[in-house]
Amino acid sequence: MSQPNLPLHFRCALQLAQDIYDRRLTSREVTRHFLDRIARANKLHAFSAVFEERAMAQAELADKLLLAGIWLSPLHGVPIALKDSIQWAETPVEAGSLSRANRISTQTSAAATLLIGSGLVILGKTNMTEYAFGLSGQNPTLGTARNPWDPVGHRAPGGSSSGAGIAVAAGLAPIALGGDTGGSVRAPATLNHLVGFKPSSGLISRAGCLPLSGTLDVLGPIARTVEDVRALTAILARPDSADPITLATPVEVYQRLKLRADVSSKELRVLDESAWPTSLAVDAQRVWDDAIYQLKRAGYNIRSWTPPPLLNMNQLADDNSLILGYEGFRHYGPLALDNAQPLWEVVRNRILAGGAIKDEAYQAALERRRQAAQLFAHSLGEFPALLMPACDQGAQVLDAADLVHSGLGKLLRPANFLGSPAIALPSGFDHAGMPIGVQMLAPALRDKALLDAAHEVAQALRAEPRTPDLAAWGLL
Repeated sequence: MSQPNLPLHFRCALQLAQDIYDRRLTSREVTRHFLDRIARANKLHAFSAVFEERAMAQAELADKLLLAGIWLSPLHGVPIALKDSIQWAETPVEAGSLSRANRISTQTSAAATLLIGSGLVILGKTNMTEYAFGLSGQNPTLGTARNPWDPVGHRAPGGSSSGAGIAVAAGLAPIALGGDTGGSVRAPATLNHLVGFKPSSGLISRAGCLPLSGTLDVLGPIARTVEDVRALTAILARPDSADPITLATPVEVYQRLKLRADVSSKELRVLDESAWPTSLAVDAQRVWDDAIYQLKRAGYNIRSWTPPPLLNMNQLADDNSLILGYEGFRHYGPLALDNAQPLWEVVRNRILAGGAIKDEAYQAALERRRQAAQLFAHSLGEFPALLMPACDQGAQVLDAADLVHSGLGKLLRPANFLGSPAIALPSGFDHAGMPIGVQMLAPALRDKALLDAAHEVAQALRAEPRTPDLAAWGLL
């Protein structure tokens, strides 16, 4: 984990925590460094709100506690960015929409409460797709976060946790917390050469977060390493009566996350190309082929897996969209039906489409979800994980209809439908220098086994530890 030669803003979160613990740095110094970078990075539009005074007060408290011998968590004193759907009392919560302009939270989410109680420092809220409806990250009404890997073309940052991914990629925060209902943590991670983890449904409380789909919503971290996302997940994973779905998660699942990583099996299932829900662009196929080569070179026994008909990946993605659309309309339908509300028309139409979904179709999709989750666990057997592409192409220039990145959803949504843990890992770059990643899935509640396997797979992939050239953005 030692990264002494890296600039402070590109060190992983656990390294910063160690630097703070060992008194090589103070939390105040680290927090000030990131706040100064955020102030110079307006062009990136990563943050919707910055809480300078609060952050510095939290950092000062973290330092005082350490001096008193009190260490609250493995990420004590480390700054973090929050997606603007995660509430913190007396701070803005706009969910990426002009329809919520200047709205101030009156409650604090369970996640923010745990972060503060674990000694982390909240830098601010990050921009997002309007009401989380979209994976490209586009938001014409409040402004789209800029993908830092291309300062010329306005390429997709990945969404809906767009600002969260950009904040980490550009060294504005060492770690961020987003939400993943249909790929919204993994999309910005894979398009920005980062690690994005979607835990199992029911592992982390969503209480106090603005909803999209009660069935599918999951909070998850974006960071530079598997170890970082594991550390943040372990802090946040616990039962909460305010989010009943977490009470159904067996206690041992929470307990295992706090254990040290185990050496994972070198057996790995890989989704057969005939079962991919979309084809890959030439560069993405090259990156995928190289990933398989690197894994075999590292000693992995790659076993191709063709799913049974009930686990057809296209159907899983479509069913996820059906549930998301149906439940999303229940939350935001009245808003979309009001033409006076300043919604982006693309988002308005997505919300309204959910109103056309029949109750019977929704209930049938829920039943298919239950069956599919059981079958996936049975079909994968003792294999720790399934490997498949995370994106069909690198980030492209955004289009007005927001259709260019539709392949992302086909690849990312199956994990949400299954309730599975899934993790996006950096793998390579396209000819334009845009990142391309892979992802790993495991059956529901096998989060620790997936993270153990992902830690070793990430090392075997030998992805180049590249960061974007930030000079054009006013950063070094």
